[in-house]
Amino acid sequence: MKINWSAREVDVFLSLAETLSFRRTALQMHLSQSAVSGTVARLEEMLDVRLFERTTRTVQLTLAGEVFAEQARFLRHQMEETVRRVQEVAQLQVGRIALAALPSLAAGAVPRAFARFSAQHPGVQMELIDSLAGPAFDMVRAGRVDFALTAANPAYADLDYTPLVSDRFVLLMGRTHPLARGRSAIAWADVAELPHISMPAGTSVRQYAEEALLTHRIRFAPRYEVEHLATIAAMVAAGLGVSALPELAAQVVRRPEVVTRALKAPVLHRPIGLITLRGRPLSLAAQAMVALLRQEVAGDGPVLADGASGEWSGTIWGGPVEAQARQCRIP
Repeated sequence: MKINWSAREVDVFLSLAETLSFRRTALQMHLSQSAVSGTVARLEEMLDVRLFERTTRTVQLTLAGEVFAEQARFLRHQMEETVRRVQEVAQLQVGRIALAALPSLAAGAVPRAFARFSAQHPGVQMELIDSLAGPAFDMVRAGRVDFALTAANPAYADLDYTPLVSDRFVLLMGRTHPLARGRSAIAWADVAELPHISMPAGTSVRQYAEEALLTHRIRFAPRYEVEHLATIAAMVAAGLGVSALPELAAQVVRRPEVVTRALKAPVLHRPIGLITLRGRPLSLAAQAMVALLRQEVAGDGPVLADGASGEWSGTIWGGPVEAQARQCRIP
């Protein structure tokens, strides 16, 4: 038996199998009723079996028709999946990726991932928007970006959050600062009275510092508040104070006159996660970019007091994380 039906004919059959009405099927498929009848007749002739029992008042699937309907639905699914996979391959050749990322990631891990991706897939256009969590969530919702990398877990039913890495807090200080001579982790309580340079209230960095000192019943009162990491680093280098930052952010503004020491009691890890729109799968190109970002973010190591790169003190997500980090929801 030679099979020579089209996807259109299968769609007409499936519509009739669902509506059991030639009139409604004709309306759905934008055909005449005679065209629907002709399509069914051709399928029955090719299969050499009746698919419908028809009277002047009713239309019913035969047993053979029920079997064909089941297999036709599977066939349509397979055809759609084939088209999707072919399109994904095309996207890796001439597609587009747009993402939003925290400024600390947009100035560090993301450009490195972009460079690697561009070398592998030069035809794919890429766009990067550095943004805090709130605006990034809106861009994911609107389809402005494929995904976002943020430090906040959104409490929204339409967004999914996939943890990628946790980012330990360190203290930045000038190289001539008395604490710069040590190498071991230093307690939050021991630096509470120092002049601090911090990001504004409402940012995740600021909230983590406040949470850490609240565990010691100490109110965090920074001497300076600035918005940009480069400004913080310059002020620390000038000896105006110290600054508690996540390690990835500290590495972005690394400079010879600034050193870092890990903070403890409590040890805080800022979670970094992937934000996507629920129900909208990432394209093959976006998935490939996420894989590179995982490698770049996880591969970053801290800068020790002597300026040498040490063992990565953050942890890839999958195990327990500090309770304070899990509770933080502010971007």
